[in-house]
Amino acid sequence: MKRSIRILTCTTFVLAGATSAWAEDAKDLYLSKCATCHGANGAGKTAMGRKLKAQDVHVTVGKMTADQMITIVTDGKGQDMAGYGKQFTKDQIKELVEYYRGLAK
Repeated sequence: MKRSIRILTCTTFVLAGATSAWAEDAKDLYLSKCATCHGANGAGKTAMGRKLKAQDVHVTVGKMTADQMITIVTDGKGQDMAGYGKQFTKDQIKELVEYYRGLAK
């Protein structure tokens, strides 16, 4: 019984750590892959963002669902944005979109 409790406790701590690490990974992914165009704050006011007419995150969140954004991150958006479906897992893409949407708060 004590062994089961220790395993459960360890698992809980590992999962709690993974959740915060996962969120940090989403931020790192965003800053390394998305911020060049969308900006670190999601405003899209970078040189590349202006060139591609990237919208502010507040506008985008009002127009698109999370699922629509996941599709764009996975498949890309025309010639302006490459898809990341082969580079990132589905969970990473979901977390990346959640991070981006969170910038609007």
